[in-house]
Amino acid sequence: MENIVAVKEEDLQYAGAARKMQRQLVRDFYRQDVTKPVVYLFVGGNPAELLRALGFQVYMPEITALTMAIRHQSLQYILKAESIGYGLDVCGYVKTDIGLTHLSGGETDMGKIPRPDLLVCNYSGCSVYAKWWEALAEFYKVPLIMLDIPYHRFNDPQKEDLEYIIGQLREMVEKIEKLFDLTFDMNRLKDVLAYSRKAEDGWGRSFEMAKHVPSPIDAYFESIFYMFPINALRGTKEAAEFYDLLNRELDERVKHGIGPVENEEFRTVIEGVPPYPGYRSFWNMFKKWNAVSVAATYPKVGGMFDIPELRHDPAKPWESIARYSIFSYCNLSWDFRRETIKRYLEDFKADALVIHGIKSCRSFTAGQGDLRDYVINELGYPALYVESDHQDPRYWAEAQILNRVDAFFEALRMKR
Repeated sequence: MENIVAVKEEDLQYAGAARKMQRQLVRDFYRQDVTKPVVYLFVGGNPAELLRALGFQVYMPEITALTMAIRHQSLQYILKAESIGYGLDVCGYVKTDIGLTHLSGGETDMGKIPRPDLLVCNYSGCSVYAKWWEALAEFYKVPLIMLDIPYHRFNDPQKEDLEYIIGQLREMVEKIEKLFDLTFDMNRLKDVLAYSRKAEDGWGRSFEMAKHVPSPIDAYFESIFYMFPINALRGTKEAAEFYDLLNRELDERVKHGIGPVENEEFRTVIEGVPPYPGYRSFWNMFKKWNAVSVAATYPKVGGMFDIPELRHDPAKPWESIARYSIFSYCNLSWDFRRETIKRYLEDFKADALVIHGIKSCRSFTAGQGDLRDYVINELGYPALYVESDHQDPRYWAEAQILNRVDAFFEALRMKR
């Protein structure tokens, strides 16, 4: 088994099953034949269900970019993008995507990334999105549809906000029908939404499992592997089946007392995008101290699926898609984000907060310094802040980060 404590093999039916299935889903995704028109979407708050119901194959350049980074292949594409004028401070996702798809033809060792036939920019919290998709529209000469998602301001969105989004979604569908000579089928949409809801219910249950002591899952490092189906395949049967399997494996781990480390000593909440170029090394820094993440914000970047009211609902197709789009994590108000962190620290019996800041991602990182002060001074929890990048290995200073992590956990142990 990988990353969990070994027990007698004959006692385990699902050991490593979810990770194995996740790998297969990734392989199949990047090797699939392009038999439908291709749409590019962003991960957070997207209307993927509507596009699937219209017959599109959905791709998300953010997911491809992070896959390249975790495979230590992002820098070559970043440098290509910088060679045509993209600056050092531009989002690493943007540069990896443009370097890979536009400047390198989309060829990877996993398979060829297809060119888009349509770009849908679901602006939700990140101002870079609009400029990124405008650049792709110029590169590929394909239609670009912009969706304007209001910033989250209230715990319960105003009726006017939902109506504003629903109006845009209906206009989008009508425009796509004309552009591609397609016919929208509401029954098909409800079928897709049913698969989404089943996957989201399973994903949400996996978060709750970390309340067990010891936790059967690392809710940051391990859950990030399990994000692929909910983001890249949401609305499909494969995604729904994946989270059924994941929860069977987690139930088995709880039954046998299996956790991500041998002797859980510290329970952390982690905020921020991972350092994909140094992913394994970063994870090992926490394993060294028997530290397990029991809650994290990044696995919710595609949606706050730990809150049942924010999951898709086939009985309320337009409203649930609109509500989901507002609650993309980067679109949330900082009041909501602070309360979310507070809830995680309390509900999951965490010992500390760890924040990983990203050099080239302002939408996720802006405000994290204030968050650290809030957690320390108002909530009374220890908090560690470290920084690198989610794409660019030139910002990954392993020795420096290791020193800070070691000092932090040594201090926690001494306080005990």
